[in-house]
Order: sequence, then C-alpha cells, then structure tokens
Amino acid sequence: MSLEPHQIDIIGYCAAFLTTIAFLPQAIWSWRTRDLSGISLGMYSLFTAGVGLWLVYGLIIEKWPLILANAMTFALALSILMLKLRHTATEHKK
Repeated sequence: MSLEPHQIDIIGYCAAFLTTIAFLPQAIWSWRTRDLSGISLGMYSLFTAGVGLWLVYGLIIEKWPLILANAMTFALALSILMLKLRHTATEHKK
C-alpha cells in the first residue's frame, strides 16, 4: 500500500489526537483532587523525559503531528510531575 504524504500526516494527527486526549483525564483528575498517591515519581519522570525527547525528535525532523502531540503531552505530564514533586516534598517535611 502506498500512501501520499498528506495521508500519512492525517494518520499522524489522528494518533496524536488520540494519545493526547487519552492523557487528559489523568491530568484533570490530578489537578482537581491533588491525589497523586497512585502516581509513581520514577515512572512519571521517565515518561516526561521520553515525551520531551519525542518532542525534540519531532522538531529535528520537522513533523508537525509529532511536535503538536508531544508538546501538549509534555506540558500535561510536566504539570503532573511538578504536582507529584511538590506532594512528595510536602510528605517528607511531615
């Protein structure tokens, strides 16, 4: 099967939309409840770093589906990671 470049981009945008929107409920739940007990600091650190690298990769190869999806997911993951870091620091002070 041979696809045109715009068809390939449509697949990329669909994948970007689905993976980013799937992440949104976790972010909203974390912001609203501040309940981060089920969030692993190590996993979220690695995940956020990985998404950041996917963003850099997308920028290097100039592929907008990768850039947009990973920029949005990076912002969401980083915000949850920052909440987790604050929560962890607060727990250690007690």
